[in-house]
Amino acid sequence: MASRNQNKPPHNKKGGATEELVSDKHRRIGPEKMERQGANGRSRTPLSSMKIRSDSNAMSDGGSTEGSECSVVEFTKDDVDVLLNEKRKKGDPFDNKKKQEQMADYIKRLKLCVRWFTKVEEGCAKEKEKLQFELESIKMKCCDTEAEMKNKMEELNETICDLKKTISSLENRIMKEESDKLEAINCYKKEKEAKTVVEKDRDEKSAELEKVLDQKLVAEKKAISNEDLYKRSEEYNMSLQQYNSRLQLNLDTANETHKWLEMEKATIVESLSNVRGHNKALQDQLASLKVSQDEAVKHKETLANELKSVHEELKQIRDERDCQQGQINALIGEVVKYKEHTGKSCAQLDTLTIKTNALEVTCSSQKEQILQLQQMLFVEKEKLKMVELSASTSTTVFEEQRRTIRELQDRLADRELQLVEGEKLRKKLHNTVQELKGNIRVFCRVRPLLPEDGTGSDMVVSYPTSTEAIERGIELVQSGQRYPFTFDKVFDHEASQQDVFKEISQLVQSALDGYKVCIFAYGQTGSGKTYTMMGSPDAPDLKGLIPRSLEQIFHTSQSLKDQGWKFNMQASILEIYNETIRDLLSSNRSSGMDQARTDNGIPGKQFTIKHDANGNTLVSDLTIVDVCSVKEISSLLQKAAQSRSVGRTQMNEQSSRSHFVFTLRICGINENTEQQVQGVLNLIDLAGSERLSRSGATGDRLKEAQAINKSLSSLSDVIFALAKKEEHIPFRNSKLTYLLQPCLGGDSKTLMFVNISPDQSSTSESLCSLRFAARVNSCEIGIPRRQTQTSHGPQSLG
Repeated sequence: MASRNQNKPPHNKKGGATEELVSDKHRRIGPEKMERQGANGRSRTPLSSMKIRSDSNAMSDGGSTEGSECSVVEFTKDDVDVLLNEKRKKGDPFDNKKKQEQMADYIKRLKLCVRWFTKVEEGCAKEKEKLQFELESIKMKCCDTEAEMKNKMEELNETICDLKKTISSLENRIMKEESDKLEAINCYKKEKEAKTVVEKDRDEKSAELEKVLDQKLVAEKKAISNEDLYKRSEEYNMSLQQYNSRLQLNLDTANETHKWLEMEKATIVESLSNVRGHNKALQDQLASLKVSQDEAVKHKETLANELKSVHEELKQIRDERDCQQGQINALIGEVVKYKEHTGKSCAQLDTLTIKTNALEVTCSSQKEQILQLQQMLFVEKEKLKMVELSASTSTTVFEEQRRTIRELQDRLADRELQLVEGEKLRKKLHNTVQELKGNIRVFCRVRPLLPEDGTGSDMVVSYPTSTEAIERGIELVQSGQRYPFTFDKVFDHEASQQDVFKEISQLVQSALDGYKVCIFAYGQTGSGKTYTMMGSPDAPDLKGLIPRSLEQIFHTSQSLKDQGWKFNMQASILEIYNETIRDLLSSNRSSGMDQARTDNGIPGKQFTIKHDANGNTLVSDLTIVDVCSVKEISSLLQKAAQSRSVGRTQMNEQSSRSHFVFTLRICGINENTEQQVQGVLNLIDLAGSERLSRSGATGDRLKEAQAINKSLSSLSDVIFALAKKEEHIPFRNSKLTYLLQPCLGGDSKTLMFVNISPDQSSTSESLCSLRFAARVNSCEIGIPRRQTQTSHGPQSLG
């Protein structure tokens, strides 16, 4: 649980002078010759002569150690190889200042290379998203076009069905007219028979006058019947006129249908010309169109056969008409002879002539209707040709779109390959920069003055403004004497939590790359260690290094899924209280001071520290939880904070009385390359160092303070032994040093935060902390190794 002094955010009192100081740090890298001979014997271009382009995005890296660069250098693979294989110039071995300048310049150029590859990686990711979006849009257009074509085909099928119905109705009407024609012929035959009977009666007149009179009566009766026949002929003529009007209406309807079909054809041609994307479903549709075409051809042949039969029937009708005309002429001669005997027979013959003329008119109208049907058949043929032409055009467009999709897919595969290669090179450059900065790095952070420090107290620390010591130097004043110190990075009392995390974010990234990383905070009680490590999780701007590091780990692991990586993460949290290891995630633990008063951990469990051959640290019986999100980690941290041992002293109302150790084990597997990485991230909040005379500890507090000071004293002994390169390093003198053995003397990347209180009452404690941090900064440990494994077996990469 964080103390009141530790959890207060630093006051933001930056003025114009600080902004000017930051702007002075934006320096360009000076020219330096980097000519090297390559493997093929050709000379390579120096890095200083490469083209520099302005980039406003480069300003987003502001706040780093060396400041943001105003330009981004474009690198090639040969330039990167020259930069990585560059050897240091030999000079005066005791000129540390020159060595430090050369090292700083080399680190800056490496950072430029890393930034350039990061921008290239972002560009590749954006282009990949753009290509995927274009591919999806093309597929959507293909689907829309397919649906539209299906609708058009359904409408065309409906139109064809309507035309078939119209043709069938016309055929029915023609059959009806033929039946009427046969009926008229039968009536004519009856009249002819009657005429024959009349002629026979006329021949027999000369025999008997009485028979003539009888024939006259018979003729009158026949005249009556002829009048009836004339009336029926008039009614038949009226029906023919009505049928003619109906045919005219059908003709108008057919013309309107033809116009609608022409408009529909224009719409189809226009829609087909706008088609730009098709897929495999269009081929199926093309096959269906071909089937429809075959059906239309068959229908056309059927119509041609029907038309041929209609022509034959028309020829027969014409022959019959000619035959009837001859018969009519013969009848006319007979009627002339018959008119001598009766005028009614002549009227009957005139009526038959009118009827014959009406039949001729009907035949001519039927001929015109047949011509119209032929025109409609020709239009349907033209329409079929247009459909075939549009289908071939659609096939060509589809082939072009398929070729474009194939090219886009090839480009996407090339970009993904470049992205994987860029990620490998980024990891190599990133770890080279981290190794050049030193395996044990020391950062110093000064907390701001608080009201509890006194209203009239002044800060006893200052920050040099020289070029060499800017943001790296700190001076402490005691009794009028100045004590200067230099570290890898110094954060003043106005630095925010985000500024501090920016400097360690790349070190946290190394854990995902397969390295062991350790970050721990050291300092006296009330100097802000817990605020630096934990902060205030409820306030986003005040979150400490632990929650921010875990957020970065999970965010980066999610982004690496596109490259085939899968990560499994396990977390454990423990504390070392009075030289006893306690599991802060155990469900059987009590919280607060009740647990702090017990000397043993959970009954039946022995927490033993072990180190394997690969330098990994294992604690037996410790609770290890699989985690998949930042939310799960936050709940674990909250549970551990409630269970951590805290107490009240004269220096702090809620002082951490134990060493807090958070461990995240990361196991990553790349499904594409079958590569495995195993990284470990240790985040440690040490208990505060303090003098017993100042803390006023008694009883349990005194025992706790003695245990804390003893473990920190053992840590100092280990650091001093490492600095002197002694053969025996006393790691086993305390549980803390034995737990940190792989981090201090192994192949881990280690960073120590030394936290300083700037008030005058803490001057002696601050001086001790700074001297201890300077000793730590001078230590050298083994080169960190990356824990990887492929299908050929495990590997350790330096």
